[in-house]
Amino acid sequence: MTEGGPAAPGPSEGRGSRALGNRGVLVSSASTVLFFAIVAVVVVLAPGSGIVAERFFDPSHLWQSLVGSVGLPSVLGAFWLNVQIFMVSEVFILILALVIAVVRGIPGPVFFPFRLVAVAYTDLFRGVPLILVLYMIGFGVPGLDLGFISYLPDVAYGVISLVLVYSAYVAEVYRAGIESVHESQNAAARSLGLTRWQSLRFVVLPQAIRRVIPPLLNDFIGLQKDTALVSVLGSIEAARAAQIYGASEFNYASYVVAALLFVLITIPLARFTDRLIARDKRRREAGALA
Repeated sequence: MTEGGPAAPGPSEGRGSRALGNRGVLVSSASTVLFFAIVAVVVVLAPGSGIVAERFFDPSHLWQSLVGSVGLPSVLGAFWLNVQIFMVSEVFILILALVIAVVRGIPGPVFFPFRLVAVAYTDLFRGVPLILVLYMIGFGVPGLDLGFISYLPDVAYGVISLVLVYSAYVAEVYRAGIESVHESQNAAARSLGLTRWQSLRFVVLPQAIRRVIPPLLNDFIGLQKDTALVSVLGSIEAARAAQIYGASEFNYASYVVAALLFVLITIPLARFTDRLIARDKRRREAGALA
């Protein structure tokens, strides 16, 4: 006598599902190839395609702008400044944003002024465009004559602006992660004798940060691209180096080189984010089935 329950799929059903999966892969591949073929035909047959190819994709200009020449900066060398700005800004953003998120969640009337400042900070810097913050910090702080603070290099003001703006966004990501942890976790920690800060540090924050890693990586993909805006303060990073080359040689291949360098950084980060999201989804589905 057998127990009741769903029957296991037979061989014919397994073959049918595999056939449907293979058919879906073929259809998606064919549609992708067709789409890019149409785009290529439109670009090649466009009346000005020859001019565009000469001004944007000339091999000699692509190489010369990449490595640099006498009197002209290298886009590749300037891109290293973008990477440095990104790495330094990321460290300060992670720290400052976490502090803001924690402050916004502190209960009690005594901490109301701190919560108010944290809310005002996030509202302000999420509402003002980054480029305006760059102008105000980069040209306003030097005019205040605050000693060495008013004589920092342009890159430092760029980093400060990026940290101020992105910390507001990342703080909200952190806060969403903290609020996603069920209150029973905090209550259980308090019942074991942990203080509020200990339960936050050892119970709530580890779970919250693990849950928000994918959206954090998405924010940092945007941060990597926005490092190009630091050029408005005079720093010669990849976008500014490409602009200098284009203005000097009357050729825009340098912009293509700069764009490809950014893509080489952002695509691996995007795929890594997708993998983390998929892994988290599988983990949650496995937990639900268990």
